[in-house]
Amino acid sequence: MDKRNLQLDDNGQLRHFLTIEGLKRQLLVDILDAAESFTSVTEQTVKKVPLLRGKTIVNLFFESSTRTRTTFELAAKRLSADVLNINVNASATTKGETLLDTQRNLEAMHCDMFVVRHAVSGAAHFIARHAAPHVSVINAGDGRHSHPTQAMLDMFTIRRHKGEFHKLRVAIVGDILHSRVARSQIHALSTLGVEEIRVIGPRTLIPAEAHTLGVHVHHDLRGGLRDVDVIITLRLQHERMGGAFLPSEHEYFQLYGLTEAGLETAKPDAIIMHPGPINRGVEIDSAVADGPRSVILDQVAHGTAVRMAIMAKAMQRLPTPPARELH
Repeated sequence: MDKRNLQLDDNGQLRHFLTIEGLKRQLLVDILDAAESFTSVTEQTVKKVPLLRGKTIVNLFFESSTRTRTTFELAAKRLSADVLNINVNASATTKGETLLDTQRNLEAMHCDMFVVRHAVSGAAHFIARHAAPHVSVINAGDGRHSHPTQAMLDMFTIRRHKGEFHKLRVAIVGDILHSRVARSQIHALSTLGVEEIRVIGPRTLIPAEAHTLGVHVHHDLRGGLRDVDVIITLRLQHERMGGAFLPSEHEYFQLYGLTEAGLETAKPDAIIMHPGPINRGVEIDSAVADGPRSVILDQVAHGTAVRMAIMAKAMQRLPTPPARELH
């Protein structure tokens, strides 16, 4: 079965959110618009809406991630769902139970959604293919393949600061090869119609097939950042590197670390983003990470509202947003 078609039900509505690839632009815009409405929930005295009341959502994390799991938990609770956080390291999977056994047991407990994070690419798709008809699956990051909810909160942050996408030049800097976030960002930016996407990094950290994704490849930081509107820098994925991809972190910072001097060729109002966690002095200087052009904390703040929108959409509980003109 086509992984992209797997995400939609028989009526063409979102059931699972596994990858950005193959989704229509209008669906992404609907999610961004709904997230806009959900941002007001955090300003209320009671930070809840009843859209998923009575539903049970399971955070099934086979790979640690405090920030992602926390925002998913907050998102579910603000939608009034019940939440289970499964400590996989202490669960039955360490005693020989298969992933499918774990899934079937949770479904037998009448759970309605699985938020899955796994070190193996395709794990969320596997669970979605075997899911009961009433169950939705959200991919919270799988191996080197995809991290679609992170990409969507990044798109939300960009739209908040820059408006429409069609005139933007966006640069993604760093370890493109091992980054599931970068792949999802490229698909999202392309679908939303940005003018140009650039990837910048050493040859060892740029995938050989990068040109097939519709991006422009640069190996020089200053040249790659020339006249860009948005800069997204990535963490070095040491845990996914099987060999020596870099001489040293110090040399990497000298060539590709974001510093005030290195940003001189970008537009003066360019925003700086980072999906986190930040390695200061490796991919970004503290003066830039904490500087006036940084929107890194905005990305964190927007994570809950965007994940609320995705969960509500997958469960067919998304409120109808006001119409927006598409360009």
